[in-house]
Amino acid sequence: MNGPSRTIGFIGLGHMGGPMAANLVKAGHRVLGFDLVPELLATATGNGVEAAGSATAAVTAADVVLTMLPAGRHVLGLYQDGGLLAAARPGTLFVDCSTIDVADARTAHDAAVAAGMRALDAPVSGGVPGAEAATLTFMAGGAPAEFAEAEPLLAAMGRKAVHCGGAGAGQAAKICNNMILGVSMIAVSEAFVLGERLGLSHQALFDVASTASGQCWALTVNCPVPGPVPTSPANRDYTPGFAAPLMAKDLGLAANAVREHGVPAQLGLAAAQLYADYAAGAGARQDFSGIVRTLRDAATAPPPAEPTSDPKDGTAA
Repeated sequence: MNGPSRTIGFIGLGHMGGPMAANLVKAGHRVLGFDLVPELLATATGNGVEAAGSATAAVTAADVVLTMLPAGRHVLGLYQDGGLLAAARPGTLFVDCSTIDVADARTAHDAAVAAGMRALDAPVSGGVPGAEAATLTFMAGGAPAEFAEAEPLLAAMGRKAVHCGGAGAGQAAKICNNMILGVSMIAVSEAFVLGERLGLSHQALFDVASTASGQCWALTVNCPVPGPVPTSPANRDYTPGFAAPLMAKDLGLAANAVREHGVPAQLGLAAAQLYADYAAGAGARQDFSGIVRTLRDAATAPPPAEPTSDPKDGTAA
């Protein structure tokens, strides 16, 4: 176990929160969990989480409260109107792992401090596979003392935790990281579609780019075409590891920050629009790498016929 056993209140046991809570149990911690969806709560209890009757019941005996929720309004609603801050013991550490707006993260932090609590924003990168395998990366914002206290818990759920600065800095790092990811996935997908039109096999392009200057996570881990990376969602008909609507949400947060701060991030804004359109349509239930299909469908010329010979020796295939 990383550090002493703690009692943890965990609110939000979905695709990410459920496996994260289970990993805390595996590390020897007592986890009191709650989710509005009974099926998610049942799955969590099967993994050793103790079911609480309500969100407030999950936090009354907790040393640390973790939240993994869809949006800032849910975090702020639970902290204040939902009574989490009022129900917790004074000095409880609140760690929000949701991805929310930087301003909302700072508002939540201030509300927690005003209520006599301590707070850390700690969004994650790594998707559902990372949550299940405890290989997430945490980006934390808050005081050094709060980060030091939370670090053993983050280590039980992930591979790396980075203290990025004060309140909201974790969310700032998350949206910057995911802007890079969204832009790079579009670039990799565009390259594969162009390669198809030029007669390149997926494997040939991968073999070159993965060991050359085009190498990136979107290519070598989450390759958007089936074949070269057997574990990528492309080989499972784009069943989500990181769902397109979540990428659209994160890029929307990044786009808001870009506009607010006057940054000329043309690629980031274009990626935000592409993913918003994709998530609202064909990508609603697909992995974010499935955007390659949209780009392929938009191509004006059909791909050439498959090669009839092996380029390595010139013989008939």
